[in-house]
Amino acid sequence: MAGRFEILKENDRAYRFRLTAADGTVVAESPTFPHLDGVVAGIKAVRENAATGLIVDRSTPAREAA
Repeated sequence: MAGRFEILKENDRAYRFRLTAADGTVVAESPTFPHLDGVVAGIKAVRENAATGLIVDRSTPAREAA
């Protein structure tokens, strides 16, 4: 089974989504969006960009060129 996007209503004025793996593990959570249209657009953007996104390791300082 594939992962899934869950749309959540935070309160009367905000929505967010979370991406869960097939086993239910939360993989990612979005910031809040003021409108449902925004959260749907955020999900579409993640779907389009995740598969082709570059991996940039910022966990260690970059070495300076000599």
